[in-house]
Amino acid sequence: MQWLATVTPAAPQTLTAGGSDASVRVYWRAHFANHSLIVMDADPQLFDSAPFLDIQQRLAQAGIRVPQVLAHDAALGLTLLEDLGDVLLASVLTDKASARAWYNRAIDLLVKIQSKLQPAGLPDFDAHFLRRELEIGREWYLGKHLGVELQGAALATWERSCALIIAHSVSQPRVFMLRDYHSRNLMLKDDELAVIDFQDAVNGPVSYDIVSLLRDAYLAWDETFVLDLAIRYWEKARKAGIPVDEDFGEFYRAFEWQGLQRHLKVLGLFARLHHRDGKDRYLADIPRVLEYIRKVCVRYAELTPLYRVFMDAAGEKIETGYTF
Repeated sequence: MQWLATVTPAAPQTLTAGGSDASVRVYWRAHFANHSLIVMDADPQLFDSAPFLDIQQRLAQAGIRVPQVLAHDAALGLTLLEDLGDVLLASVLTDKASARAWYNRAIDLLVKIQSKLQPAGLPDFDAHFLRRELEIGREWYLGKHLGVELQGAALATWERSCALIIAHSVSQPRVFMLRDYHSRNLMLKDDELAVIDFQDAVNGPVSYDIVSLLRDAYLAWDETFVLDLAIRYWEKARKAGIPVDEDFGEFYRAFEWQGLQRHLKVLGLFARLHHRDGKDRYLADIPRVLEYIRKVCVRYAELTPLYRVFMDAAGEKIETGYTF
């Protein structure tokens, strides 16, 4: 409250909890007479605000709707932001008809981001980066959550599968990549989509953000619906000059393999949020993420052994199925 009084014309009437996310950040809503603002509160020893401020400026200059930064104190770890409200994209995806319309708008926004912004100066989402993310899945989901330490043939399968996944990812064209472009990180404000979580942007594979959106860890749609939207993205991306593969089949293969990499990491993140940070609500999303992993692994013969490792770790039998 004291800091707010120094950066706003008047002190807020009330300050209420605005929630937290999967990071170390906590949010507060400051209520004034005729409006409200958001305070992003993060320990500067645990959260570097510089990337957030940098990417916010890049997106804003490109005409992308993001919360305005009104004040910032690096020493205190406090950032005053425009309040975009409470309506997340996830909350309006009530049926396929409405979802299709909103997803098409989110695809248009993603195409705009990828065509207007350059990844110059951003961290490279390279083989080492990918490997670190995959190890989160092994350490926290398999190791901590299931209590399984991979050894022998299972460890060899994990290593071989990771190498294949990484090779597929690094072979893709690189673009400005947000890393968490999904239904809980897009908000509706004045009938416009706004991006609210962007500080982790990197120079990464072109398929990553669209698979984050369409194979969302927090909600799932049937394969036909996702395929249709993936085609729409691919068509719009090609028209905008974004370097997607000219063959949709090849692009969709890259989409699936990149989604697998992301979901293996997400499993570990959700387990870590539970075991280390006491944020249990993400456990409910683990079955959905496992189902994404299962579908991709049984679709490609070279990945089926990886799925068997996960089934063995969970004490379950793998179902027989065909692969290609």
